[in-house]
Amino acid sequence: MEYSHFKVLIDNKIAQVAFNRPEKSNALHMEAWLEMQQIFEMLSDTEEARVIILKGEGKHFCAGIDLELLISINQYNQIEDAGRKSEKVRKMVITLQNAVTAIENCTKPVIAAIHKGCIGGGVDIAVACDLRYCTEDAYFTIKEIDLGMIADLGTLQRLPKLIHPGIAAEMAYTGRKVFGPEAKEIGLVNQCHDTTEDVMNAVMEKATTIASKSPISIRGTKQMLRYTRDHSVADSLDYMATWNASMLLSKDLKEAYQAAVEKRKPTFED
Repeated sequence: MEYSHFKVLIDNKIAQVAFNRPEKSNALHMEAWLEMQQIFEMLSDTEEARVIILKGEGKHFCAGIDLELLISINQYNQIEDAGRKSEKVRKMVITLQNAVTAIENCTKPVIAAIHKGCIGGGVDIAVACDLRYCTEDAYFTIKEIDLGMIADLGTLQRLPKLIHPGIAAEMAYTGRKVFGPEAKEIGLVNQCHDTTEDVMNAVMEKATTIASKSPISIRGTKQMLRYTRDHSVADSLDYMATWNASMLLSKDLKEAYQAAVEKRKPTFED
């Protein structure tokens, strides 16, 4: 699979997606944001991929929005009518939001392997993933506050549901760097490791385990976790019952039972 700004590889049921603009610290211009959305929508429907690893080529994980894209917003100042000008800006923001939300909406679990800088829009992307692992020298910063703007692609909506809201607010108000050990302490990442190699080893181990499970069960679990985050316990239980009414009696259930009886590892179809 050839892309202009990403590397994509599928092997042993594991998809690896890498930001590939190292000369820009993996900052993304509009074409790259749209390509990212295309990739995750594609992988969501690709049966051969059961789990996805998201990482960055070069020195940093992702430096967020390319400054050239931010500067290009000035083009809308040429529109005299205030309403139409605002409409154009809103449309652009929603376009970028949709690119990030494609990660969250992907039916497969997405594991972020983060090293060095996870900056601005990079944080938006990281918190849209299901699991996060990082190096000790990785750092997370909501940089938008230092640019005279508000983080607008999902950090302020998702981060307070991952960590204590007060810590999320502090990060958003100050733009300070949260390094790997602190990120682990506050629950922003699952694990923190010494080196990028250690992170990738840990991520590959988790991805391999996930890929060995029933694909339909993994997809359902992601859907339930996402639904429960945004709904009451009662609503989520009702949705769970409805989901299993249609999904529980799959071949995977029979295969898991048979494998247990025969004392072997189950093998599931894509």
